[in-house]
Amino acid sequence: MVANSSLLIRNAHILLPNGDFMNGDVQIQEGTIVQVIDAHNADTPPPVSTNEAVREIDAQGLTLLPGVIDPQVHFREPGLEHKEDLFTASSACAKGGVTSFLEMPNTKPLTTTQATLDSKLQLAAQKALVNYGFFIGATPEVLPDLLEANPTPGIKIFMGSMHGPLLNDQEEGLEKIFAYGDRLIAVHAENQARITERRQQFAGITDPAVHSQIQDNLAALQATQLALKLSKKYQRRLHILHMSTAEEADLLRQEKPAWVTAEVTPQHLLLNTSAYETIGTLAQMNPPLRSPHDNEVLWQALLDGVIDFIATDHAPHTLEEKAQTYPNSPSGMPGVETSLPLMLTQAKQGRCTVAQVANWMSTAVAKAYRIPKKGAIAPGYDADLVLVDLDTYRPVLREELQTKCKWSPFEGWSLTGFPVVTIVGGQVVYDRGTINAEVRGKALRFDA
Repeated sequence: MVANSSLLIRNAHILLPNGDFMNGDVQIQEGTIVQVIDAHNADTPPPVSTNEAVREIDAQGLTLLPGVIDPQVHFREPGLEHKEDLFTASSACAKGGVTSFLEMPNTKPLTTTQATLDSKLQLAAQKALVNYGFFIGATPEVLPDLLEANPTPGIKIFMGSMHGPLLNDQEEGLEKIFAYGDRLIAVHAENQARITERRQQFAGITDPAVHSQIQDNLAALQATQLALKLSKKYQRRLHILHMSTAEEADLLRQEKPAWVTAEVTPQHLLLNTSAYETIGTLAQMNPPLRSPHDNEVLWQALLDGVIDFIATDHAPHTLEEKAQTYPNSPSGMPGVETSLPLMLTQAKQGRCTVAQVANWMSTAVAKAYRIPKKGAIAPGYDADLVLVDLDTYRPVLREELQTKCKWSPFEGWSLTGFPVVTIVGGQVVYDRGTINAEVRGKALRFDA
């Protein structure tokens, strides 16, 4: 589909790059923001006139934010399309205000070469309604493509919670990856040796709550300590994925170099081990849910800038798969449709500000992954935008979800800040309940 040549958003409550809000209009041409117009400033020039037909969106009563960049998702294609695929996942993104995503390499085949990366990029060009990027996965054998494949946001290392070729749980092998090249390394930080030992210790227990004991706080801390040590030794850009424990937050508060970043998921902020009692294996994920104390410490670390941004770790499984008895039940949960309203609801409740949410879910992600022209509402930036309603509360309903798995751990939660309109590259991809399936996103760039 050819992008709308001109789009005008009128009467919006606009988040500016400095964190302030302004009532006004935003003019978009050929997918780029060309003007942000203050409705109350008589000196502000009117929208630039064009010869083309201009589509207008009346945003009265709505807040305009930069589109969400979700930096950690598992969209299951190729090879696991019964759980999710790039079309259903990107439809869920559009409904959730997510205009760009970074996807992980544990598909079938694994994304470990230029050829498998190219294959994913081709699939996304055909099917993805929003913008996309794909990590390249590290195996114990350091393949040449790990350093050379492009475009990619970085190298993904599974230090634990993985089996097969993507498991890198030996320090010697990890050091080889950290020692060569300069592209960002993103780690799933859990100590596989400790997990294996504790799995044997707790063998035979079918209560899914034991998952948080098997993959305990110490398993996460030990792996993060090792990744941080190697990052410091080689001054290598490191990103710690889905940080889940108070101990890791305290470690980074004391020892985080300028080239290290970290993220947290909404579920590790808002859910804890009590969720096993209410939703059972739907609460099972890696790293696991933790204690209320961990929730509080992670929140403070996010507010203080120790944790840099938010990701969902969207990792869907079917309800049939999730219904299996632990430990046969798989770990992972969907999240792209609920992440923005979850965080905006927290802002409305006074835990943070709307501007902080936008920074954590867009601006800071673009900065960390060096994605140009994303994450702000300003002339020259890409028109990846979301209009949200911060006044209306409604529940998360299973039947309204776009994700193929059709469930959410937050089902029934009453939230505000649901997207009303989502715009990708100047194209309206979601409008008041309707997905425009003709829109296609673009491959993201990652500046060196």
